[in-house]
Amino acid sequence: MSEFDRLVGTQLKTMDQLLDLQTKLERYQMMQRSLKDGAEHQEIQERIQQTQQELRGVQEMFEQQTKQIIDSFQKEKFIHN
Repeated sequence: MSEFDRLVGTQLKTMDQLLDLQTKLERYQMMQRSLKDGAEHQEIQERIQQTQQELRGVQEMFEQQTKQIIDSFQKEKFIHN
């Protein structure tokens, strides 16, 4: 397996994480809209903030992986030319 293939496989797993977190965030936002102010509303708000923070971290990781994939592709292309 080439470095490029390995990096793409890793990024696909990261993409799954992104999709899972986005789904989780949307679910929390729907719950928040249905709740009135109170303890449950505050708890959901905290979960939303935590999920948003996790999502930002995974998005940054995804961007770094994209750069690594591009670099790897360019190296392999250079080697094969």
